Amino acid sequence: MPSAPRRIDVHQHVVPPFYRDLLTKAGIAEAGGRALPDWSPEGALELMDLLRTATAIVSVSTPGTGFLSDPGEAAGLARRLNDFSASLAAEHPGRFGYFATLPMPDADASAAEAQRALDGLGADGVTLLANSQGAYLGADGQDPLWRSLNERSAVVFVHPADLPAPAVENIPPFAADFLLDTTRAAYLLVRNGIVRRYPDIRFVLSHAGGFVPYSSHRMAVAIAGDTGRSPLDVLDDFRGFYFDTALSSSPAALPTLLAFARPGHILFGSDWPFAPASAGQYFANGLDTGVDPGVLAAVNRTSAEALFPRLASAPTPVPSRPTPIRLRQAAQRTAARLLFNLIQPGTR
Repeated sequence: MPSAPRRIDVHQHVVPPFYRDLLTKAGIAEAGGRALPDWSPEGALELMDLLRTATAIVSVSTPGTGFLSDPGEAAGLARRLNDFSASLAAEHPGRFGYFATLPMPDADASAAEAQRALDGLGADGVTLLANSQGAYLGADGQDPLWRSLNERSAVVFVHPADLPAPAVENIPPFAADFLLDTTRAAYLLVRNGIVRRYPDIRFVLSHAGGFVPYSSHRMAVAIAGDTGRSPLDVLDDFRGFYFDTALSSSPAALPTLLAFARPGHILFGSDWPFAPASAGQYFANGLDTGVDPGVLAAVNRTSAEALFPRLASAPTPVPSRPTPIRLRQAAQRTAARLLFNLIQPGTR
């Protein structure tokens, strides 16, 4: 792998201090069954250097603004989060972009904030939770938002949230429920015709689309039977999504994703800091050791450059780390590669 950082990470999160304080005040200490992680720009940049990431497109994870019952407060928090992310990108040129937070399930307020962030703050796209307060993407009443995003040919990063049902004991939501949540949203976006009516929106599904690649044909048959559409047309809609590799580029999952997704529709993701650096390294090694070099170059960078043209023309940032840190990170990479190879099925 080249020494210069090249990856573009489309699935990395921010946890601003004021946002953490608001969550704490509301009695929220975790997201998806994981404790809220520590976050800082310095920590993000260190992780990026470890994974050889040039640029991260950051977003706010669940619960976003959904824990606020007052629509005005939710809209105000979205504005505050987006101002923070815009400042982060401005303070670290070339290293960060961001997906704007929207105050769903209020479609009108979300359309207004999307316009402000995309047109005025330089957001690279928007992030939408698969469900907000139980309302899934693709449900009725969201057309004002879809129209606004379609007019701007926006990139929409779809991130899972807790299912609108109690968690099952001993199954943390991030481990399984998150995958179902994303799959439900993708199903409704296809079944209810959103991706066809608004063809200029580019949807990126987190975590390799949840269960979408694996269950796509089964879902296509169900939707065809429900709507009278051709299963091939339905499959074409599912294949129109983009997919990130966060926690998903394992020797078991990656072949299915590569077999299903259109060329150029797979993007690198780390899920830091909710996924620790060790997890990011493990799944990055799954890419680096299991993918054709041409495909790897697309996943790492060129597919994202097509979605975010500003990154294609920007110079690749070269971090300047003290020698001890560079040596430590090199040792971490070597150890991570050895561990990855050691624990693969059939290696012992």
